[in-house]
Amino acid sequence: MSLLQRLEMRQGQALVMTPQLLQAIKLLQLSQLDLAAYVDAELERNPLLERAEGEAEIERAPAETPSESSVDRDGEGGDYDGEEPWIATTLTASGADMESALDTRLDNVFADENPTHAREAASGDMLSLTPAPYGNTGGSFDGEAPDFEASLTAEISLREHLGSQLELATRDPMDRLIGGFLIDAVDDAGYLRESIDDVAERLGASLDRVARVLKLVQSFEPAGIAARDLAECLALQLRDRDRFDPAMQALVSRLDLVAKRDFAALRRLCGVDDEDLVDMLAELRRLDPKPGRAFGARAVEVLIPDVFVRAASDGSWLVELNAEALPRVLVNQSYYARVSRGAAAEGDKAFLSECLQTANWLTRSLEQRARTILKVASEIVRQQDAFFLHGVAHLRPLNLKTVAEAIGMHESTVSRVTSNKSIGTSRGTLEMKYFFTAAIPGAAGTASHSSEAVRHRIKQLVDGEAPSDVLSDDALVQRLRDEGIDIARRTVAKYRESLRIPSSIERRREHFAYAGR
Repeated sequence: MSLLQRLEMRQGQALVMTPQLLQAIKLLQLSQLDLAAYVDAELERNPLLERAEGEAEIERAPAETPSESSVDRDGEGGDYDGEEPWIATTLTASGADMESALDTRLDNVFADENPTHAREAASGDMLSLTPAPYGNTGGSFDGEAPDFEASLTAEISLREHLGSQLELATRDPMDRLIGGFLIDAVDDAGYLRESIDDVAERLGASLDRVARVLKLVQSFEPAGIAARDLAECLALQLRDRDRFDPAMQALVSRLDLVAKRDFAALRRLCGVDDEDLVDMLAELRRLDPKPGRAFGARAVEVLIPDVFVRAASDGSWLVELNAEALPRVLVNQSYYARVSRGAAAEGDKAFLSECLQTANWLTRSLEQRARTILKVASEIVRQQDAFFLHGVAHLRPLNLKTVAEAIGMHESTVSRVTSNKSIGTSRGTLEMKYFFTAAIPGAAGTASHSSEAVRHRIKQLVDGEAPSDVLSDDALVQRLRDEGIDIARRTVAKYRESLRIPSSIERRREHFAYAGR
């Protein structure tokens, strides 16, 4: 067999991942916060991009941006041939917002005020009986608005609260140093996350002295602070309430039995009857397992929906994009034309061309992202129509392949769209992934059921059980099979544990304890 070298020409097809295609794919799977950070970085890097704000965005925004789609409740509708009734929301405000903005005039903001009297009151040449604006304590009329932020007080942190108590508790410099080190080692929940052995070794202090200072810090408010575990945290709070008697001490020492609801073992351990044990457990529940969370609590992050779903007057579902969650950027063509005329060097011209191409691709990618999100969300609403009408019990099994085939996209694209995205409904804001659930086969050849609907049904059965008839996992399996759901016992146990529902033995003990009370 001889080896020859020769040149051949062949024609074929191949998928080339261009930088623009990679950018579009990247933007598709970003969440709102990540997308906003990405757009902000591009605004700083690209001089041709600018953020659309105010009236400029209404005048200069393109007119073909996806915003809204309608889905019929009978399963029809939602055609995706590019003829959706779009209105510009990616770069502009919604129609209702623009109408309200245009109808609002400055002379109607304070209609009840007398303009003449207002001018006289603002004049410094006459005495006025009109009260000064809030926060204007200097009596100046220099035209500057009052600084409301100057009157606000900062929220005190946990370390500042403990540090102020340490300064009053001891004057010894070494004790203050050790106490400050221990306070810095306390996390946001109020627990000491560093051992006193390590603290003593790092500070070169004796272990007894560090333990003594730790005891001093643990006496600060709030009660239970600087504890090393949950048992010590509860014990400190009980000592502060003068309720740490031998019975309560035995109860706190075996929190594992409390978690298992082994009330018989707890009665023997504490030497009390049922009524006393119920009172002790009730008092234990009134304690705060995280005493530090009252200070410097982080702001609760609200899940902002990417898409809204609401019922239309004709009985269909109206799916629309959240205009507030869409970045609004424009390409400044006039600035590019003005700068490009004055660019003489080839490097400057190449830089401007690259910036223009990048800006155009970014705006197109954002529009394509919004269009794809709307398309996928509309199909999800069409598939899960019964959920929006009747609730979780009517959630249908759904996978990525079903949605991808319905809208003519690849499964990976649908997966990227549904990642880190949410839908605002009348039943709350839910992640798009929530609507994709596994199928549980139906008994006797009936239709399959959604795993989320089965999980919801298990919770309903447990919540409705009688104290004298606690349902075991086998009993739950039989109840579900009677309702046409073919499910295994291990699956019921897995769903029950995911819902944090105790076992039948633990629930029976808890019912017995409350009955004894």
